Amino acid sequence: MFSKSSKSPRPVSPMSATGGKSIPFSLIGGDVTIAGNLTASVDLHVDGAIEGDISCAALVQGPDSRITGHVTAQSARLAGLVDGSITAGELVVESSARITGDVVYERITIEPGSRVEGRFRPKDSDAPATELKLITSDS
Repeated sequence: MFSKSSKSPRPVSPMSATGGKSIPFSLIGGDVTIAGNLTASVDLHVDGAIEGDISCAALVQGPDSRITGHVTAQSARLAGLVDGSITAGELVVESSARITGDVVYERITIEPGSRVEGRFRPKDSDAPATELKLITSDS
């Protein structure tokens, strides 16, 4: 009636704190403040505050977050405050973003309403950084 199973128990695989087996990104919540440099080999989503340099594959910054330091990423979508320089392959500056620092990029999108105080330079260019001027046409 009761018999022991002949199957051997499977080894327990390591799991993250969230219960997933592999997490494609790391999240820094709105109630977290990090003082120090941050390096991630995966995508990083920041809703909190970071006082230090960030280096990651892709960065998504929430509108209420604050980064004080240099940002280096293959792609970055910035929506909060950044006080420091930015180097990114593909950069999206959302309308709520406030950036103070120089920006080096391969491709850039700047939404209306955002504010950037600094110089822009294409990544593949050896030319010195130049001021960006917004040209509008009145219809």
